[in-house]
Amino acid sequence: MVQLEDMRIFVAAVEAASFTGAAARLGLSKQFVSKRVMALEEQLGARLLVRTTRRLSVTPVGRDYFERVVQILADVADAERIVASQNAKPRGALRVTAPMSFGTMHLGPVIPEFMHRYDEVTLDIDLNDRTVDLVGEGYDMGVRIGVLSDSSLIARRIAPFDMVACASPTYLAQYGSPETPADLAHHQCLLYGHGKSVEWPFAIHGRARGVPVTGRVRVNNGEIARDAAVAGLGVTMLPTFIVSAALASGQLIKVLEPYEPPKGGVFAVYPQHRQSSAAVRAFVDFLVERFGEEATR
Repeated sequence: MVQLEDMRIFVAAVEAASFTGAAARLGLSKQFVSKRVMALEEQLGARLLVRTTRRLSVTPVGRDYFERVVQILADVADAERIVASQNAKPRGALRVTAPMSFGTMHLGPVIPEFMHRYDEVTLDIDLNDRTVDLVGEGYDMGVRIGVLSDSSLIARRIAPFDMVACASPTYLAQYGSPETPADLAHHQCLLYGHGKSVEWPFAIHGRARGVPVTGRVRVNNGEIARDAAVAGLGVTMLPTFIVSAALASGQLIKVLEPYEPPKGGVFAVYPQHRQSSAAVRAFVDFLVERFGEEATR
């Protein structure tokens, strides 16, 4: 399977004439694409590509290999489609990655129903809030939150969700409520995400804009950020599927409602070579059925 994925990466690099272009097409990092092509060349004992500062060019042996690999990948895809059509009942191992909060709050309660319905499927679920490289790390599919970047992954929306800014009544009584996104510069913001800088999305003058925010607390898990907000430590912005219960109970209060960003989505994503998998299709259909339009609000 690893060799097939390396072949797909090599074909993308040849077609894009650059590691950068191949990485963008596949949804992988440039460094990972370069590393896998080098590993393929080492395995074959032949130089397939010539690297320059401007572009990639294909060696003669690389061109011959490319033409054969394109046909091999097409044959593999055809074989998978044939098997899938003859073996419609989902079975086999399904390796899935999902964000921690969504997994514990939403996937966990419905997994038993899926397992009872499809008794020949085995699930391996990894909950992680980082963006996982599905192809490079060997996952069959993943659940992703928010706007998806362009990639070769197939995506299907399984539910909508809203992002809301909120804080506890205690915090707002002490520090006041921000009236515009710019006011957040004078508030303690509870940051949920990765990277050195964090921007919160808002609709300003009819357009989506990212507003830089800072604060003393940064976490990579939404439930921790929610609990910190309930405790009165500051303002946070989180998906409604994390804060809906706290909002309903009055532990948190929405702020900056006139500036709420456009609705986001919860997506099931999977590599193109997994679209013929009956287990993948069954799990995606199941998630759409169970969550639909209202389940994550």
